[in-house]
Amino acid sequence: MFDVIVCGAGPAGAVAATVLARGGARVLMLDRARFPRPKLCGDTINPGTLAMLRRLGMSDAVEPSALKLDGMVLSGEHGVRVRAAYGPGLYALSIVRHALDLALVRTATAAGVRFEDGVLVRGTLVDETPTPRVRGIVIAGRDGKDVRVPAPWVIAADGRRSSLAVPLGLTRQPERPRRWAIGSYFAGVQGLQPFGEMHVRRNCYIGVAPVPGAIANVCLVVSDPRNMDDPAALLENAVARDPTLRDRFANAAMIDRPAVLGPLAVDASDAGMDGLLLAGDAAGFVDPMTGDGLRFAVRGGELAAQAVLATMEGRVTRPHVELRETRRREFASKWRFNRAVRRLVGLASTVEIGGLVAFAAPWVLRRAIRFAGDVSLSESSKEITRPGDQEAASPGADRHRAGGHAG
Repeated sequence: MFDVIVCGAGPAGAVAATVLARGGARVLMLDRARFPRPKLCGDTINPGTLAMLRRLGMSDAVEPSALKLDGMVLSGEHGVRVRAAYGPGLYALSIVRHALDLALVRTATAAGVRFEDGVLVRGTLVDETPTPRVRGIVIAGRDGKDVRVPAPWVIAADGRRSSLAVPLGLTRQPERPRRWAIGSYFAGVQGLQPFGEMHVRRNCYIGVAPVPGAIANVCLVVSDPRNMDDPAALLENAVARDPTLRDRFANAAMIDRPAVLGPLAVDASDAGMDGLLLAGDAAGFVDPMTGDGLRFAVRGGELAAQAVLATMEGRVTRPHVELRETRRREFASKWRFNRAVRRLVGLASTVEIGGLVAFAAPWVLRRAIRFAGDVSLSESSKEITRPGDQEAASPGADRHRAGGHAG
């Protein structure tokens, strides 16, 4: 009945399914959760990812219910603070993930995708031939018996612990780094502005972002898994002890049960195999410090769909090989950047050095934030000003010019 089964209805799966359906494929999209469902995320769509959604015609369902973020604030130790706007006509969006995912799923179904939630995917149907090939999936039936669902192509977009990619040995969790994220929402946080925030500390970082409803998304990422039995206390203590955040959170209240995710990092050995392609976190996961996880999801879903369509049209014979090379060309520079940042944050000495760099040459951090925000992918990227035109930063400084930008 279906040309392609997409497992996972997050941004990667919804984008892949939409592109496939618009290309003429018969698509079934499944997710184990019931929608709408909560999801631990930084809740921000950076400028480059927003440009992608617009190009795909998928932003109209998202933008009306989102907040605009004008830029980023990055703070280090000893009071160092760099704040900068993205620039004229450039902004990010802030939207809670359950609302974003639901909007993208509705866009997919409007394109002709059949969507079923609450479906547990147990694994793949694999031809036991000299060259193994995926021929569909196995799902849990309502009567307790497994059900085989055949299809020529399967896209695994079912997250870091993919029930398709992990058993086939395509992804694994590396021994290092091993970090855990704790995230929740707070009401009553003072000093929220239309800026995302990243507060880098020794062996941890804290992300803060205003989201619709006058609340704040707060996410703590740590390398020490101790005290995970009480994640609420861990998160509350982190902001209460932080010299930059404690006054702003003095009268704040956590309004949702914290979500915990980890270990975070996932390495992928390939982009799939015959009959199976990977997308989103199922294709590999890098710590979310740089805030570009949705860029990998949206573009990765699109690339997987394009590889399948090219195969259906006879232009490609082994789409997972084509996808592997395309992903490498598309993401290699960002992968290197994110891994470098991930290593640096794990060392107290480099956090100290980073603070000195921010004090002496804030434009260095502004360029890094701009790269992390994929500003070059946006249609307005030509309006970017030179780093030398930015204002200086100093301990406690909080100044920016309208023409300055980062992210």
